Amino acid sequence: MSDIHDETYGAADEDPRAGVPSGERTFAALPPAHGRGFAQTWWGQAWLKALEDTALDTQQLKTGRRLARAGAVGAVSVRPGRITAVVRDRDGATHRSDVLLQEMSTEEWDRFLEMAIERAGHIAALLDREMPPHLVEDSAAAGVELLPGIGDLEPECDCDAWDHCGHTAALCYQMARLLDQDPFVLLLMRGRGERELLNELQVRSIARADAEEPSEEGEEAAQEGVGAAEAYADGAILPPLPDLPPLPETPGLPPALDTEAEPAPGLDVAAVEFLAAQAAVEAYRLLAEALAPEHERLPVEGGLTASEDAVRLAAAGPGGAMEGRLAEVSDRGRDGLALAVRAWRFGGRAALHVLEEEWTPKEEALARARAALDAAWDEGERPQLRETRNRWTVVGADAQLRHGRDGRWWPYRKERGRWTPAGPVAQDPATALAVAGGGD
Repeated sequence: MSDIHDETYGAADEDPRAGVPSGERTFAALPPAHGRGFAQTWWGQAWLKALEDTALDTQQLKTGRRLARAGAVGAVSVRPGRITAVVRDRDGATHRSDVLLQEMSTEEWDRFLEMAIERAGHIAALLDREMPPHLVEDSAAAGVELLPGIGDLEPECDCDAWDHCGHTAALCYQMARLLDQDPFVLLLMRGRGERELLNELQVRSIARADAEEPSEEGEEAAQEGVGAAEAYADGAILPPLPDLPPLPETPGLPPALDTEAEPAPGLDVAAVEFLAAQAAVEAYRLLAEALAPEHERLPVEGGLTASEDAVRLAAAGPGGAMEGRLAEVSDRGRDGLALAVRAWRFGGRAALHVLEEEWTPKEEALARARAALDAAWDEGERPQLRETRNRWTVVGADAQLRHGRDGRWWPYRKERGRWTPAGPVAQDPATALAVAGGGD
């Protein structure tokens, strides 16, 4: 569960620009964030990118990260156009800090709401505390920018800094943690609270349904029907599909092979039962993915190779002779298979590729990786790293970071002279290295 506590949610004064009541939410101070990144979601990272691309003094950003990690940011008040918190310096002095973000205009909200009622999946995702990329893309296509860009986060602090200071930077880093847990916080800054937004959507949805109710002439025309080609060309003509069935609590049970008849010569009954059970587990996983929101927008991955599938099966722990046969099929040997299984259990196919592939990032990807490493630690705290292609090894320690092709970081630790997966993937290199035991 989230470590973020929403203390209040109430109506504030009338918004003089939008002419509608605006909400205000106050979040309790968060605990220190030692050994973890500030943004785990892509939208939280987009918020921090807007800060880091805007601030002119990188030293102030490092000061802000240090203050936020130490838990120096007090309760955060979020309201349309502004976030506010009291930030405590290392010497104990406190400063009121604000960060401003332009509210959306009435016309922009109209376009956003019309877009949202046309795609119910967008609101469903927000209610699940997710912000899918296509929500942001569809909003941009409607002329509405939800996420801040360069220069959009305007600082105000009583320390009299003219640019982002350590206090406003710390507030922004803390805000990224809030956004991770609840993207409605961003919409509140843009001018609409969650309750108000959902009420407006309900009113508009009812109004649209009433407007689309057919007249008597329309009903007579509808009875004449339409051609199949027209129906498939216009999805709105088709009746709504029934709800998807709920996901069962557990995978199905394969048929029992324990019969009085003797098995055919050469048939390994135990192996067949194991494969049938794993087929049920895999079918359950695929069904769970298919029923997940927005699954239809995800890219289709290719099937597993025989070698990869052998690792997947071995990760289920078949034991005995089955492991030997899987090691042979995987072309890794028992030790190599055990290492591959460990990677698979941390992250499936992606983790297996990171274990077995060594590649050279292109110039742009390499620059982003180095920037992420520079930003992950405060000045003087980063361990010394030796860079080799997509791998960064801690000098003088048995710990290593491996950079995946998707930009994430995998922790590795040397055990008995061999680099071994040490944990699941992380967005933040400092978090990954802490798992590998190579942090401060």
